[in-house]
Amino acid sequence: MNKKIAPEFFRRLDARLPQPRTELRYTNPYTLLVAVILSAQATDAGVNKATASLFKEIRTPAQMRALGERRLKRHIRTIGLYNAKAKNIMAMSRMLLERHDGKLPATRAGLEALPGVGRKTANVILNVLHGEPVIAVDTHVFRVANRTGLAPGKTPREVEKALLKAVPEKYLSNAHHWLVLHGRYVCKARQPLCHECPVRDLCEWKGKRGL
Repeated sequence: MNKKIAPEFFRRLDARLPQPRTELRYTNPYTLLVAVILSAQATDAGVNKATASLFKEIRTPAQMRALGERRLKRHIRTIGLYNAKAKNIMAMSRMLLERHDGKLPATRAGLEALPGVGRKTANVILNVLHGEPVIAVDTHVFRVANRTGLAPGKTPREVEKALLKAVPEKYLSNAHHWLVLHGRYVCKARQPLCHECPVRDLCEWKGKRGL
């Protein structure tokens, strides 16, 4: 996509949804991190359903440690890979208590040092909690960036780098949310709703429908 088109691409997404937010439900920074870890290869709706009761009981690393891995699994057993995720969440909670006084690190390096936290998860935390102009490339962002021609790449890291170059600075803090929501509700994997797309005339996808 021509770099001159990118500003109009995001201007339209901004006009449609001026204040985009994550759809994961959380009560504080710690529960956001738990929710993001759980969201890997899972839907936000599925995570929210599983954490509805969990977050009524657990809001801190100390409470999670007291809950224990076995009882945590009972709460999240409907989520894919819940055994591995439960193990990571418990290890992450212990590390927060032992090294960070129970608080989340405010840096990428500190976040990525936590069990179960990779670049994508760290980017979500840095963006949502601190408003940093970073982009977490999940399956939706990856698809939209490649399909539209906005920021093609063979890997999430390539797409992230391309997006950081393509997205105008004033739109960077919200770009992640716009792309996620656009991919989730409009530019769907199997049946994209091209007739509802606000950027369809800017999109380079040859398979555009209903135009």
